[in-house]
This record gives sequence, structure tokens and C-alpha cells, in this order.
Amino acid sequence: MPDSNLKSIYFSGLRASAPFLLVVAPFAILFGVVAMEAGLDLAQTMGFTVVVVAGAAQFTALQLMSDEAPAIVVLVSALAVNLRMAMYSASMVPYLGAAPLWQRALISYSLFDQNYAACIARYELDRQMTLPQRVAFYLGATTPLLPVWIGFTLLGALIGRQIPPALALDFALPITFIALVGPALRTVAHVAAAFVSVALSLAFAGLPFNLGLIVAAVAALATGAEVERRFYPRGLP
Repeated sequence: MPDSNLKSIYFSGLRASAPFLLVVAPFAILFGVVAMEAGLDLAQTMGFTVVVVAGAAQFTALQLMSDEAPAIVVLVSALAVNLRMAMYSASMVPYLGAAPLWQRALISYSLFDQNYAACIARYELDRQMTLPQRVAFYLGATTPLLPVWIGFTLLGALIGRQIPPALALDFALPITFIALVGPALRTVAHVAAAFVSVALSLAFAGLPFNLGLIVAAVAALATGAEVERRFYPRGLP
């Protein structure tokens, strides 16, 4: 395959994920600010964001640590928030599962909500893409996101207290998930899982240490799987 072809696909992946920078950057700044205000030092804040690379789980773990929750609750809650990554990974296997181990390791480490959304949409649209093309598109979709996530976390940690509250950087989290979830509600299974997760999250919001989130996540997964089994015995369309 000509290198120019892969280069073109790489840049198409970059263009597909570039709009997400509008929410990734303020989200990263917000984490840097909150982490420092919670008592983490600069090295701990950056180690957290570089090793975990999962904004929602990072915020969840940080809040629970601030509440002095038991370590097991912190870990289980963060894992529950990130259960969606296991589903993302499973849905990517048909497209990227044959890649070399080092590439799959890099893909696993750098998987975001945003680059997943960009990639799975392209893969489902163009099923004739070869494996090298899919990997090139993934790398392109990831290139603008990972450095910005890490760099803007550092920026937030360094200058967070100078950012005026009026900027309301916390808008980035709900907007990100609305933008990702909305287009994904394509089937009865998707809608049922979303409804159950929202309803139970609200119903069990009073449970300590965000345990209601775990209950809602597990119930939503079970609901989606059961509805899919009943309505789509041959798999989702």
C-alpha cells in the first residue's frame, strides 16, 4: 500500500477528532485544577493523568479519595465508570484485533471516548479499509487528543488558581458525554441501557461513595445485553 495513502488516512483521522479538542482541553485543565486543590502535588497530578488516561474515572477516584473512602471503593468505583472502555475495546476487536501486539498495547493505552467515537464511525462506514488503514486512522484520531490531555492537565495544575470561576470549565464533562451518547442511541438496546443507567443513577444517588453509580452501570449493561438478545438475536444492525 502506498505510504501516501496511509498518510492521507492518518490526516483524515486527525481531522475527525480535532473538534473534540474544544472539550478535551478545558476538561484536562479542570482536572489539573481540582487535583491540586484536593491536595495532590504536581508529580502526583501528572502521574495520575498519564497513567490512568481516563478523565471521568480520574474525577471519580479523586472525589472519593477526598471523601476518605476505602481504597477498594475508590478502585471499584473508578473501574465501574470505565466499564465502557471494555465495551469499546470489544467493539474494536473485529477491526484492530489482528494488529501486532505493540500496536494493540498502544491503542489500549490511548483509547478515549472521543477517538473511539471517531474511529468506530469510520470503520462501520467503510468496511473495506485494510488493517494498516484502520491503524493509521486510529493514530491520526489519537494524535491531537493525548498530548492535549496531558499538556492541559499540566497547565491547569500550574495556573489553576488564576483561572476565573466565571469560565465554568466544568461544562466540558456533560457536553462531552452528551455529544458521544446522543448519536450512539441507535437501537432499542442502546436506549434501554441509557434509560436504566440514568434512572438508577438518580434513584441511588444517595448511596455513599457513589456506589449508586456501580449499581446503575451493572444494571444498564445487563439491560442492554438482554434487550439485544431479545430484539437482535443475530447481533446489532
